[in-house]
Amino acid sequence: HSGVVSSHNAMNKVISKSIFKKNKILTPKYFTLSYNQMNKKSLKLLIKKKKIKYPIVLKPIDEGSSLGVKICKNFLELNRSAKNLFRKYNELLFEQYIAGQEIQAAIINNKPIGAIELIPKRLFYDYKAKYTKKAKTEHVMPARLSKKKYNEVLKIAKKAHEALKCRGVTRSDFKFYNNNFY
Repeated sequence: HSGVVSSHNAMNKVISKSIFKKNKILTPKYFTLSYNQMNKKSLKLLIKKKKIKYPIVLKPIDEGSSLGVKICKNFLELNRSAKNLFRKYNELLFEQYIAGQEIQAAIINNKPIGAIELIPKRLFYDYKAKYTKKAKTEHVMPARLSKKKYNEVLKIAKKAHEALKCRGVTRSDFKFYNNNFY
């Protein structure tokens, strides 16, 4: 599970990730660093300790719409991107990149209403892919999943919605990779 829009818990990625883990909802391996903890040595150490492989996704902990998200292929890129983002944000999330299908599931009033698949023409479904006409992101509805997996993603979305104590409408973003939803 990679994101939900709604309550305060849902906008803070670190809080939501710990809630997902407690509720056995898969979420990529991660760690956080604050501006004053950031140095090359501690960054390298945490990557090793958490057994995170490249690419590593770097993101602000409480920003929506994929703002500030960077996918880094190596330490040089990661270190440079982190330094840039720390100019604007005090704390950053470093997360294992998950490949696979981009799936979004919607919940309205505690009922799952469906899942779509997004096929971005860009490397990943970033701000431009979400909000610009030129991005040409393809939306496939319903998502291309087996019936079993389609129902599974709806169940996980409902579980996330409830675990985060959301109300009204939520959209949960998943990556479907190796037969699992993250």
